[in-house]
Amino acid sequence: MSIRLSGIALCVIASLFSNNASAQSSEIESLRIAIDELRADYELRISALEQRLAAAEQVQVAAVASESRSGGVNSAFNPAIGVIFQGQAWSYANNPEDYYVQGFPLGGEAGPFEEGLAIGETEINISANVDDKFTAWLTAPLVIEDGEAGIEVEEAWLETTALPAGFSVRFGRFFSGIGYLNNKHAHSWDFADQPLPYQVFLGDQYIDDGVQLRWIAPTDLYVEAGTEVLRGGNYPAAGAEKSGFGSNSLFLNVGGDIGSDVSWLAGISHLRAQSIDRESGDESDALLFSGDSDTTIAQFVWKWAPNGNWKQRNLVIQSELIWRSEKGDYSLPGQLPQAYDGDQRGWYLQAVYQPFPRWRFGTRVDSVSMDDIGAVFDGTLLAAPIDDPMRYSLMTDWSNSEFSRLRLQYTRDEAGPADEHQWGLQYILSIGAHGGHSF
Repeated sequence: MSIRLSGIALCVIASLFSNNASAQSSEIESLRIAIDELRADYELRISALEQRLAAAEQVQVAAVASESRSGGVNSAFNPAIGVIFQGQAWSYANNPEDYYVQGFPLGGEAGPFEEGLAIGETEINISANVDDKFTAWLTAPLVIEDGEAGIEVEEAWLETTALPAGFSVRFGRFFSGIGYLNNKHAHSWDFADQPLPYQVFLGDQYIDDGVQLRWIAPTDLYVEAGTEVLRGGNYPAAGAEKSGFGSNSLFLNVGGDIGSDVSWLAGISHLRAQSIDRESGDESDALLFSGDSDTTIAQFVWKWAPNGNWKQRNLVIQSELIWRSEKGDYSLPGQLPQAYDGDQRGWYLQAVYQPFPRWRFGTRVDSVSMDDIGAVFDGTLLAAPIDDPMRYSLMTDWSNSEFSRLRLQYTRDEAGPADEHQWGLQYILSIGAHGGHSF
């Protein structure tokens, strides 16, 4: 009896194991079928996406080819077009038309803004890749002078995009790479105007026709070196000396990050310009300089933003030191040319703090100084001032977005013929394509 029960138990156990194995085998087969179905479905989807991508690429290639033949008319992608609107209102204690800085005759675009309500430059920017080897940029301001509107060509350059080993070449008309502020457009400045050294040494900004070669090192530390050969037609050069090769420059910039909060940039640059009858001072009775002008600029910029979150809170501290040495002849109104040999210096220090989104607050101190150039220039605009010209500026601005900014600025000016308080309101708005600003 016990043997019979044992046999029955063994049969039941064997049956259970057999059924369990059969169930597991069926489940495995079902999983395999499901996986095969998913794989087939995804392969179909991927194939369809690849076909759509290929079709889109063919459409794009055809559009680029058509645009190339038609000169870019009616293209949504090429070229990119943007417009910068700027306007202002300034109040001065003294007449800005009588403004001058003793010892430093102003040239180029330097000097106070127009008093009262005025529209600034309306700047049209057009940019595009020409092909796989070149990119192009055009800046054309719409300006009003003496009540008449006109259009100018501020920048018009092309740049290589495919040179090896970190090299690039820019040619055409462009802002020189010297200094930190020189190649920045006015709408990206932290203050409404340029620091005093930029105004007296570079005529606000040095822009010229020429060729620029840049190299960026393949290192973790940012290293940029460059050189320029320029026509020498604009302040602080003039006359396109040396058959239109009248200026040249060298610059070196080094920078990096410190953790996730801090980044920095330091640099040094030198501009050698030759001038023939360079005008400065009163436009109706200008001083004329012919000779050599050497300008050296050292810069340092320190930026802080918690965890790199620039939009929430940030602080920027920057400073530049500028030295200028000029040797040649000055022709004063109604006088014969006089030999001139002068050394001048300038600096500015500024800090701009954004404690919370949209609002920024800034302060800036700027000054220039010079050595005594001799009694021959006593009683003229070139004679050294009794005290070093200085200015103190405060500003606050509000930006609803990266495309709009309203600014209030106050300046205590101790550089002009009489100390004065200057107040300014400014708006800057942009539409269309708007490229990112450099560091």
